[in-house]
Amino acid sequence: MTSFLPRRRPEIAIDFGTANIRVLRRGDGLVFDEPSLCCIAGKHGLTRLYAAGSEAYAMVDRTPANLRIARPLRRGVLQDIDAAKSVLRYALSKSMGRSRWRAPAAIIGVPADATEAERGAMLTAANDAGLGPVTLLTEPLAAAIGAGLPIDNPTASMVVECGAGTTEVAVFSLGGQCAAGSVRIGGETLNRALADEVHLRHKFLIGERSAEQFKLDYVANRESGNTASARISVSGRCLRMGLPKTILVEMAELDRVVERHVAQIVKVVRDVLGQTAPDLSQDIHDKGILLTGGSALIPLMRSMISEATGLQVMIAQDPSQCVAKGLDRLLNA
Repeated sequence: MTSFLPRRRPEIAIDFGTANIRVLRRGDGLVFDEPSLCCIAGKHGLTRLYAAGSEAYAMVDRTPANLRIARPLRRGVLQDIDAAKSVLRYALSKSMGRSRWRAPAAIIGVPADATEAERGAMLTAANDAGLGPVTLLTEPLAAAIGAGLPIDNPTASMVVECGAGTTEVAVFSLGGQCAAGSVRIGGETLNRALADEVHLRHKFLIGERSAEQFKLDYVANRESGNTASARISVSGRCLRMGLPKTILVEMAELDRVVERHVAQIVKVVRDVLGQTAPDLSQDIHDKGILLTGGSALIPLMRSMISEATGLQVMIAQDPSQCVAKGLDRLLNA
């Protein structure tokens, strides 16, 4: 695993995701884990950082006109370089303190399909935020390492990294990537799909945080074995009345939304299997597919992939932490 690292040994690793940013320090493990967003005050170029991380998340959908919430990443890749600098500076100050005397070398996880421009933007943001030499590592590789897959062995390991902004599928063998595919959808995409569903069918508006909680409530109900006739409550604003209200939505209706979402991921999984060499395909047939990432727990994900491929599909232990665990292993290798 040390072959993935530069000559100067990294001191920290950063899992910079669409939903959360996690910082790991060599020898100390996870030292920072907060939402990857910030709140900006001011307009017309005269702006300043008002809040970041958990404090900024508490302000989502609640800001007055002079404040705005900024998200550095959309669908897994950098979209707002200034917001990325602010969030990285905040994370570094919280995790490293003010006593650091030099810019630390770092590893940062990025999507495997990130373009050269997207990778360059991440490096620029990292350097401007005060990081030293930065190595970019693909997130499916980090997830596979964190999940304990034997990627250095002469046998195939297939991972589906289900993030908030992007879902990536990869096959590894002998320490290298043999086949890959991705789709820029994830947990946040599903949030928006659920919000759109209640908007179109019930003429009801819910905010970003409410959509996330709505999804979590749906997942909890599915895990508890509730039937499709069960209903989940969600609060927001009724467009017909123009007033705050709570409505009940049937699980069966939400199942249809999730099925459409997961179907796009299933297609990518099948496409990657179609690219895979015959002997590696045999390995995957014997070992199955491993799901990592926070969105791996979305209901129907495991069953729909298994049904479409005829393969065993497993969910990694603590799937949302697999990328961070992989980065930590590389730091301490």
